[in-house]
Amino acid sequence: MPPQPGAAVARAFRGRGTCRFTSAYQANLFQTRAFGKQARRPQNPERKHDSPTQWLFPAKAVSRALSGRPLPQRRSFFLNFMYRSAAIFGTGVGFFGFLVAAFFIYDSTTYKETSFFGECRVSEFALSPRRGGPKNLPIIDALIDDDDTEAKRAQKQKPRLVILGGGWGSVALLKELDPDDYHVTVVSPKNYFLFTPMLPSATVGTLELRSLVEPIRRILSRINGHYVRAEAQDVEFSHKLVEVSQTDAHGKEMRFYVPYDKLVIAVGSVTNPHGVKGLENCHFLKDINDARMIRNQVMRNLELACLPTTDDAERRRLLSFVVSGGGPTGVEFAAELFDLLNEDLTIRFPKLLRNEISVHLIQSRSHILNTYDEALSKYAEERFARDQVDVLTNSRVKEVQSDKIIFTQKNEQGEVVTKELPMGFCLWSTGVSQAEFCKRIANKLGDSQTNRHALETDTHLRVAGTPLGDVYAIGDCSTVQNNIADNIISFLRGLAYKHGKDPENLELHFSDWRNVAADVKRRFPQAAAHLKRLDKLFGQFDKDQSGTLDFGELRELLGQIDSKLTSLPATAQRANQQGLYLAKKFNKMASAAPGMSANDIRDGDLDEACYKAFEYHHLGALAYVGNSAVFDLGGGWGLTGGIWAVYAWRSVYFAQSVGLRTRFLMMMDWMKRGLFGRDLVSF
Repeated sequence: MPPQPGAAVARAFRGRGTCRFTSAYQANLFQTRAFGKQARRPQNPERKHDSPTQWLFPAKAVSRALSGRPLPQRRSFFLNFMYRSAAIFGTGVGFFGFLVAAFFIYDSTTYKETSFFGECRVSEFALSPRRGGPKNLPIIDALIDDDDTEAKRAQKQKPRLVILGGGWGSVALLKELDPDDYHVTVVSPKNYFLFTPMLPSATVGTLELRSLVEPIRRILSRINGHYVRAEAQDVEFSHKLVEVSQTDAHGKEMRFYVPYDKLVIAVGSVTNPHGVKGLENCHFLKDINDARMIRNQVMRNLELACLPTTDDAERRRLLSFVVSGGGPTGVEFAAELFDLLNEDLTIRFPKLLRNEISVHLIQSRSHILNTYDEALSKYAEERFARDQVDVLTNSRVKEVQSDKIIFTQKNEQGEVVTKELPMGFCLWSTGVSQAEFCKRIANKLGDSQTNRHALETDTHLRVAGTPLGDVYAIGDCSTVQNNIADNIISFLRGLAYKHGKDPENLELHFSDWRNVAADVKRRFPQAAAHLKRLDKLFGQFDKDQSGTLDFGELRELLGQIDSKLTSLPATAQRANQQGLYLAKKFNKMASAAPGMSANDIRDGDLDEACYKAFEYHHLGALAYVGNSAVFDLGGGWGLTGGIWAVYAWRSVYFAQSVGLRTRFLMMMDWMKRGLFGRDLVSF
C-alpha cells in the first residue's frame, strides 16, 4: 500500500518541537492550508520514488513556513476582494428574490373566488332581544356572533366582562387576558385603537394617519371577543346594565342595555377648556380626525399665503401658528410644525413664506414641560429659541377670536399685561377634563365621588361607591384615592372596638406601629416610599415622648403621608400599567373561582384576597423638541441629544406599538420621509 501523505507529514514533523499532529487528517489539512499547490504530488513520474517529505515540503516552502513569513498568493488581494464581494452580493440578490417570490406565492393564496361558510347559527335572543331595565330598553343578552365558532360558543356561559372604550388601558387588558375565562365585549364609538404619542407626527405628514391605528376587532380576535360600536350613556349598578346609544342609518338614535358581570370603564377624557371663550376657533388634538383637520388647515393656510391677491398683513396672519399649552403634546406639535416649515416648505413653496412664518407657544407656567426635570425644560426652551419658536411663559389665554388670540402675560416687574397676537391657526392643548359620561356616573354615586376631574377608585381600581368586584375604572377617566388616614383610622376603630377599647384612647407601641405601617404598604403601595424610616416617623410624631402614639398623633402622621402623595399622571404609560394589572388580577380571580364556589365564598373583598393592590412604576417620560429629544428618567436623571436621541425616541415608541402591522407602516413612513419628504397634501 503506498504511503499516505498525511502520515508522512506527521512523521516528518514528529519530534522536531515545531508542531504536533494527532492524525493523518490534521496533517493533510495543514499541508493544504499552509502550502497550497506546492504540497501536491508532482506529475513527473521519474520522481515517484522520492521520499514523501521531498515532494510534500520543498525546502523553500518549509523554511518560509517555519520562519513565519506569509506565503506567496497566486491571486491578488483585489481579485479576492472582488470575488468575495460578488459572492455576497449574489447571495443577497438571490435571497431577496426568494423573499419576493415567497410573498407573491403567499399573496396568491389570500384571494378567494368563492366562499361557503355553511349554515349560520344565530340565537333568537340576538335577533329579537327582550326588553327590561329601569327604562324598558332592549337588553342584549346575546350577540349575533356568539355561535360563529366553537370557541365563542364555549364562552357564552362565562362571566360577562364589558369594557367601555378602546384606549391604552383597554388594549393592554385585552392583550393579557386569558381567552378562556370571560365573555368579553368592548363598547366604543371608535372601532380602532389610536397610538396617541405619535399623533403630532401625523398632523404634518411625518407619519400617515393609518399608521397610528389598529382595528379593535383584530385585537379582540385573540380572545374571541365581541365589539359593539356604540357610546356609553349610563350605568344601572343595581341591575348590572350599561345603557348605550348609537345612531342608525336613518339618523335616529337607538338605545339599549348591555348586561355585565364585571365592568371596566376606560372612556378616557376630554380637553380642558379652562372657561376660555372662543374655543370653537381652535383645533384640538385628541383623535385621528383632529390630526386630519389640523393637517388640512395648515396646508390651506400655506396655499392661501401663496396667492398673489393675499396682502402682506393677511399673509403674516395666515402664517402665524399658535399653540396654547406647553405640555408634551403642545411641545411636540410645535416641534413637528417647525420641522415641516424648515425642511419641506423651503423646497416646495416660495421662499417668501419661510421669512413670514412664525410659531408661538403659550404656557401658563414659568417653563414648558413643567412636569419634567428643570434642566430638560430649559434645554427644550433653548432649542426652541435657536429655532425661532416664540415661547411665551407666564401667559394665560383670555379669548380666542377667528383672527387673533388675546392673552395676559406677567412681565419681569410682576405686572400683568394684556396682549393680542394675530393668528391663522391655534391648537388648544391645555390638559384634560372629565367626560360627560363620567360626570353622570359621579353624580349618581353621590358622596362617594368627591373628585371633580375623574372617577375615584381605590387601590384595587374599583370605582368608589359601587359594589365590590363589579365596576373598575382605568386610564385618564380615573384617579386612585390617597386617603390613607381615613382607611387606616377606620381599621383601627374596628380593632379598638374588637378589644373593647375606645378608639380615642387607643395607644400604639412601636411594634403596633410597625404592623400598621405594613398594612399601609399593603393597601397603598405608593406610600411605601414614605415609610422607609419607621423609627424616625415614630419619634417625630410621639410629641409627648410617651413611647406610644395616640389616636390623634397617628391621624396626624398618616395625614402628612397623604399630603405627600400625588395623583397619578394622566398618561398612556399609567393606563397601560393599569390595564395589565387588571388582566393579571382577572386571570387570577378566574382561576380561583372554582375553589371559592366549592367553599361557598361569595361575599367579601375577593380582589384583595386574590391579588395585591395596584402599584404604579414611573418608567420615565420623553418628548420630541425638533431634531432632538429629551428623556426624563425620574429621580433627577435625564438625557438630551440630537439626531441619536431622535432615533432613540422613535425606537421607544416603535417598540411600544401594538402590533406588527403598525410597526411596519411606521417604519415605511419614516423611510418615505427621508427619501421623498413629507406629503404636502390635504384631503
